[in-house]
Amino acid sequence: MARAVLFTDPKESLEVVTFATPEPADEELLVRVTCCTLCRSDLHTHSGRRTEPTPTVLGHEIVGRIAAFGKLAARVDYRGTPAEIGSRITWAVAVGCGQCFFCANDLPQKCEHPYKYGHRRTDRTSPNGGGLADHIVLHPRTAWFVLPDALSDRIAAPANCATATAAAVIRYAGPLAGRSVLVLGAGVLGVTACAMAHEAGARVVMVSDPAVGNRERAKAFAAGMAFAADSEELAASVAQATQQHGADVVLELAGTAETARNALALARTGGVVVLAGTVAPTTPLTLDPENIVRRMLTIRGVHNYHPRDLEAALAFLAGPGQAYPFAELVGAEFPLEEVAAAFTHAHGHPGIRAAVIP
Repeated sequence: MARAVLFTDPKESLEVVTFATPEPADEELLVRVTCCTLCRSDLHTHSGRRTEPTPTVLGHEIVGRIAAFGKLAARVDYRGTPAEIGSRITWAVAVGCGQCFFCANDLPQKCEHPYKYGHRRTDRTSPNGGGLADHIVLHPRTAWFVLPDALSDRIAAPANCATATAAAVIRYAGPLAGRSVLVLGAGVLGVTACAMAHEAGARVVMVSDPAVGNRERAKAFAAGMAFAADSEELAASVAQATQQHGADVVLELAGTAETARNALALARTGGVVVLAGTVAPTTPLTLDPENIVRRMLTIRGVHNYHPRDLEAALAFLAGPGQAYPFAELVGAEFPLEEVAAAFTHAHGHPGIRAAVIP
């Protein structure tokens, strides 16, 4: 028998249900979950700020070991690395159909008919699709990766969300060598972006966050300057740090209307703004198109990521990322039966992941 945590409504308790351990069919893989960390989007759903089809099994930052291969399942990962029963893996959150317009245009993360882990409606008899469970069945076409032994579960679990998203943000930001980079939001995603920007050759990495603890932690991830989030104070600090020009690149990773507004205001003329934090409803912004035109801004939105970004994220963590304290971004660990306590802890400790260990 297997267990999974069923989420129905923010007003109802999380329920641990039991069901027969599934058998993988054809191209599927059965994975025994060893760690699932709670992402901010999980917290948004749990609190009611974000709506998902229910009932559902939450959790998409997952590490596990292959328990069984379907009879047609590949025995190599996305990169061609051989795998076997017991191999430790992680995988991309979103799975494209491979046939729609967006998949054909190399945007499988925006597939018209996606399969997205931790964001699917399920049922009580065979709950599957989220990491808050003993086992999970991987959908065909999932881009999965064998993990190197050097990466602990605590470091690898957030890789298939925060680290991979940061890799996508850095990719869309363009060349960073010699540039000034401002990161708005110093949660897990923000500090990861700080480290990646530094390793990409940024001249200076600046970060802003309302929490003193988050700002201090960002310094361990190569943030050379850390500013409070007050808009006027932040604008003055960035102006001073950039000889009044503004930042070459601004990464909005906090997810509020104010930080999105600041991102547009604090980029220099000819600068690049990447918006990735606002994945839940927020107050709309008033946009002055003349201002955007005259300042020659490039604005990019990033949602989800391409499997190549997860590949890059894992390579970063196993390489230059070893110089940074990524393990410290995951705090308390909870068994599956104490998942309610894990959510309570995660809500009370922003910027740090809580881990559920089945």
